Amino acid sequence: MRSLLLQRMQELRWFFPVGRAVNCMIRKGREFLDCAAGIAVNALGHGDPDWLRAVTEQASILTHVSNAYYSSPQAELVERLVGNSFADRVFFTNSGTEANEAAIKFSRKFQRFIHPDNKQPATAFISFTNSFHGRTIGALALTSKEHYRSPFEPVMPGVTFLEYGNIQAAIDRIRNGMIAAVFVEPVQGEGGIYSATKEFLQALRSACDDAGSLLVFDEVQCGLGRTGYLWAHEAYGVFPDMMTLAKPLAGGLPIGATLVTERVASAIAHGDHGSTFAGSPFVCSAAICVFNKIANPSFLSSVSKKGDYMKELLNQKLGGNPHVKEIRGWGLMIGIELDVSASPLVDACRNSGLLVLTAGKGNVVRLVPPLIISEEELKHAAEILHECLPALDNSN
Repeated sequence: MRSLLLQRMQELRWFFPVGRAVNCMIRKGREFLDCAAGIAVNALGHGDPDWLRAVTEQASILTHVSNAYYSSPQAELVERLVGNSFADRVFFTNSGTEANEAAIKFSRKFQRFIHPDNKQPATAFISFTNSFHGRTIGALALTSKEHYRSPFEPVMPGVTFLEYGNIQAAIDRIRNGMIAAVFVEPVQGEGGIYSATKEFLQALRSACDDAGSLLVFDEVQCGLGRTGYLWAHEAYGVFPDMMTLAKPLAGGLPIGATLVTERVASAIAHGDHGSTFAGSPFVCSAAICVFNKIANPSFLSSVSKKGDYMKELLNQKLGGNPHVKEIRGWGLMIGIELDVSASPLVDACRNSGLLVLTAGKGNVVRLVPPLIISEEELKHAAEILHECLPALDNSN
């Protein structure tokens, strides 16, 4: 198999082998096993031949026309998303933070639409501890970490942060009224790989229904196969009014999407929101390829199987270390919580040929490899993590 991309960056060459989870940064003959996937983006690894064929063929036909015009790749992608979800309509964006910005606007417009005689309709929002929804001003206002928000304050007002998983606090605040929407990640990624309970999401759904608030699931990181389900919320049997997507959808090209029910869509008029580049035929063609592969039940089953295998390996190799507090996650979205900073371990892994990320308060090692990673590669990753554990002691 031949190289599909060879890019020189000063003395460093980047080589992406076909259809592999290995991201080979060749410098003096070194290889790096990629368990970061461009921050959970490269779901099909690097150089997938079907993905390459899709973007190459589309690039030779039509790359961009703006969403003022119909394009068959965009329509086909909408059919895939709507046909495999709760949603009736899709608004395309260029990123996850843009998808959440759209959901913010749609939430407020919806409240004004259904209460036309109310001079002060609900405009406030609820978000949760450890949440991450993006870095633009609206999405940033929904992101709980203060150090992300404080340099840019005042951000959008009207956001209340509640404890993730605290059912009673959420019910009380929602039922007090004036909440346009509740934003929640079924599985928190950047916040530390924390999973909601079914009871928590059911309580949010019920309280929102009672109060007339919208429920928004942010599946930018946990959606599209990452947990072993097509959508993370499917595991709970709880469905939102809107869902935001992005990271893996186009396999490395920039895309985001806000999926909505017809009830929400009926409140949005042409021109209420827009984007010049979003939903281009070029990016949508890539996304169709990615979606078709990931939505296959056997593919999703393999993600679940590999995730269970990896957690078992990690518990065997890392579980006895005094710095390791918990190993958690679903599918190929795994967090290793430590009682010290994760940075020394992440650095040691990189020096040993493994790319991983931090999460949470900097004390969680986040593993979000390409979904096509093999069990052999997962075993190698676990061995490197085990070998690098002494870095945690040396950092004190």
